[in-house]
Amino acid sequence: MTSVLTRPAPPAVATPPRFRVGALLPWALVTVVYVAALLNADTPAKDIAIYGVYLVLGIVVPGTLVWRAVRGSRGNLPEDLGLGAGTGLFVQLVGWAIAAAIGLQQVLWAWPLLVIAAFIAVPSLRRHWRIADPQPLPLRWAWMICAALLVIVAWGAVAWSGAPMPPFAGAYYQDVMYHLSLVHEMTRSMPFEVPQLAGDTLRYHYLSDADMAAASMITGIPEHVVLLRLWNVPIGAIGVLVTAVLAREVIGKWWAGPLAGALAFIGIPLSLGAPLMAYGTSALVFASPSQTYAMPLLGLLALIAVDVLRGRPLGPLWYVTPPLALAVAGSKSSALPPLVAGIGLAGLVLWIRHRKFPLRIALFLVAVLIPMIIGTKLFAGGGAGTLGIQPFAVIRWMDPYSMSLGQDDGISPNGFLPPGLAGADAKGWVFAIGIIGWWLLMESPRLLGILGIGNRRMRADPVAWMFGGMIVAGTAATWLLWHPSASMLYFFLCMVPFGSVLTIWLLAENVRRWWVPLAGLLAGAAWALIAPAVARPEDRTSWSQWSWALGLPVLRTLGFVVAGAILVLVMRKSYRSLVVAVVAAVAGASLAYGTSSYTKSWWNAEFGPAPAAAAPARQLTRAEMRAALWLDENAGNDDVVATNVHCQPIGRAKPCDARAFWVAGLGGRRTLVESWGYSDATVAANGVNGIKYPLQPAPGPALFALNERVFTTADGADVRQLREAYGVKWLFADGRAGTVSPQLATQAKVAYTAGSVTIYELE
Repeated sequence: MTSVLTRPAPPAVATPPRFRVGALLPWALVTVVYVAALLNADTPAKDIAIYGVYLVLGIVVPGTLVWRAVRGSRGNLPEDLGLGAGTGLFVQLVGWAIAAAIGLQQVLWAWPLLVIAAFIAVPSLRRHWRIADPQPLPLRWAWMICAALLVIVAWGAVAWSGAPMPPFAGAYYQDVMYHLSLVHEMTRSMPFEVPQLAGDTLRYHYLSDADMAAASMITGIPEHVVLLRLWNVPIGAIGVLVTAVLAREVIGKWWAGPLAGALAFIGIPLSLGAPLMAYGTSALVFASPSQTYAMPLLGLLALIAVDVLRGRPLGPLWYVTPPLALAVAGSKSSALPPLVAGIGLAGLVLWIRHRKFPLRIALFLVAVLIPMIIGTKLFAGGGAGTLGIQPFAVIRWMDPYSMSLGQDDGISPNGFLPPGLAGADAKGWVFAIGIIGWWLLMESPRLLGILGIGNRRMRADPVAWMFGGMIVAGTAATWLLWHPSASMLYFFLCMVPFGSVLTIWLLAENVRRWWVPLAGLLAGAAWALIAPAVARPEDRTSWSQWSWALGLPVLRTLGFVVAGAILVLVMRKSYRSLVVAVVAAVAGASLAYGTSSYTKSWWNAEFGPAPAAAAPARQLTRAEMRAALWLDENAGNDDVVATNVHCQPIGRAKPCDARAFWVAGLGGRRTLVESWGYSDATVAANGVNGIKYPLQPAPGPALFALNERVFTTADGADVRQLREAYGVKWLFADGRAGTVSPQLATQAKVAYTAGSVTIYELE
C-alpha cells in the first residue's frame, strides 16, 4: 500500500483568510473548554498560563523540530505538532536525565531553549522551521480529532472531581500520593531512593514522574498542581494525536486517523446492558501516570517500526531507537514486550514468505530488545518480580468468578490454576469459559482487527502482522500471568491503541460505499445508548444467575445483529458490506460508551449529588494537609523526615495497611519510614503467613522500632541516633496516628503546629 507521504503535493494555492481562521476553530474550542474545566477545578489561572507556555516552548516546538530533522514533515501542521509533542516528551527526558545525573536541575529550563537555538543557529537545520512540501488535511480531520480531545478533557475533569486541590478534608487514592512522592523524588539527583523508605534504592518505571518533575522545575509550578491538574489531559491528547498519525500512515485514509485515535483512547469495552463492564477499560488511567505517559512514546516507536517493516530508510532514527525504547521501558515495564513480540512475528512471516533472513528487521529488533532487558534491571522493582505464570489468573478479579467459583481462591497463586477453576466440575468450567468468551466479545473493539489478517492486502503487509502479534501477545500475557494486584492487565492496556488501529484498518480495507460504515457507526452508537440494562444478580454467589446476567444482553444484541445483517445482505448482497457494517457498529458502540460514560460522569460531578465521602477514619483533615504542604515549602529538598504516620486509616495499627504515602507525597520529602506497602521487599512477601502485601510488617524491624520510640518515648539517645546516623532533619508527629510524647518538645524545636500535627526540627 502506498503511504500518504508519497502522494504528490497539491498545487500551491493562496489560502483565503477565512479558511485559515476556520481551521483554528476546532482547536480554539478545545483550548477554551480545557481552560474553563481547569479553572472550574480550582486550578490557579497563573499556573495554567505558565504551563501552556511551557508546553509550547518546552515540549511542542523543540520536539517538532527534532522529529522533522530525523524523519521529515508530514506535510501538515497538526500531525507535525502531534508527533512533535510526543518527541518533545522524549527530548525533555534526555535533558532531565543529564541534569539529574550531574546535579544541574536548576538550569534545566535552558535545555529546550538550547534545542531551539540549535535550529536557529545551524544553517542546515533552519529548513525544519517550515513545511517545504505542504499536504494539508481536510478540515473534517481537525473537527473529528478535536471531538475526541473534548472527551479527553471530560475524562480529565472526572478525575479532577475525585482529587480536589489540597488542603481539604478527605482522602486521595493511595496511588496518586505515591506518584506525587515520586515526582518530588525526581527533582533530586541520582541515585534515586524510595521516598517512603529513605536509603532504599528506587526501582520503578518512574519516567512519567520525571516528566512531571521536569515541568515543575522549569515552570516553578508546585508538583501537586502539575500532577493533580495540568499534566494528564495534555499527555492523553498527545497519545490521541500520535495514534491518529500512526493510523493514517499504515492505512492511508485521512479519516482513519482520527477514528482510530478516538477508538484507542475514548472507546471502551462494549457493555450491551450487562450489569458490569469487562475488566480493562481505557488506555488512559489517571491513577497510573506511567500507563498514560507510555502511550505516545510507544506510538512513536511503533511508527519507526512501520518504516523498518515497509523497507524505508531510517537514517538518524537508528540512533534514536535504542534510547527511545529505553524511555518506553522506563515509562511502563509492560509496554515493550508485546511490541518485541509483534516485530518478531512480522520478521518471521517475512522470512518464511521470502525465504531470506530479514537482517534489517532483526537489527531493529535487537535495538529494541536490548533496552527492554536493560530496563528490567534499571526500572523493574519487586512488583515486577512477583509476576508468575498462572493461566486464567486475571479472572480472579472479575466479579462473576470472584463472587462465585473463586470466592475462596485466597491472595496467592495457590496452584497452577486458580483454585476455583482447579476444583470446578464440568458445569463450573463451562461457566468460566463463558466468562472468558464474554470478555473477549466485550473487548472486540480492540481485538476484532486481528481478523483482518485474513484480508489479502492486510496479510501481505508485515505491519498488520506486527499489530496482530502485539495485541495477541498483550492479551496472552494478561491471561497467562499472575500478579497480586492484577498488574498483568497492563500488558493488554498498553496494546489497546494498536488493536484499535488494526480494527479501523479492517474497516477501511472493506469500505466501498460511505453510507455502509456510517450506518454501522450510528447503529452501534444507538444500541450502546438504548440497550436495556440488566441488574446484578440478587444472589451474587450464584454462577447460574451471573450466567443469565451476562448472557441476556448478548442474546438481545445478537437478535439486532442478525436483523441488521439480513438488511445489509438484502440491500447490498455483499458480505464485504456486512463486514464493514459489523466492524463499524462495534467501533460506534465503543465510542458511544466511552463518550457517554465520560460526559455523564463529568455532568454528574458538576451538577449531580455530591459523592459519598470516605469514612471519617480514612479522611485526612485540612490541618494535616496544610502541615504537609508547609513541610514542602520550608524543608530543604534533600532533607529527611521521620513520621509516625504509616497506615490507612491513619489510626489503624493492626493490621497496618501501609499505603498512606501522603506525608512523602504532599510533604515532598524523603521519609525514614512512612509507608512500605509498595516497597520491593513488601510486594515480594505477598502471601507470607497468609497476609496480602500491603498488610505485611515493616521490612526493617529494628529501624521501624527506633522510629516509633522517638515519638512515643522521646528518648534523647534515640532522637540523636535519628539525626546523626540517619540524617533526619524533621519529625512529623500526628496525634491521630498514635501516641506522641509531650517530652518530644524538649528534644527538638517545635517548628509548626496545625490540628493534630506538630512538626519538629532537629538541630
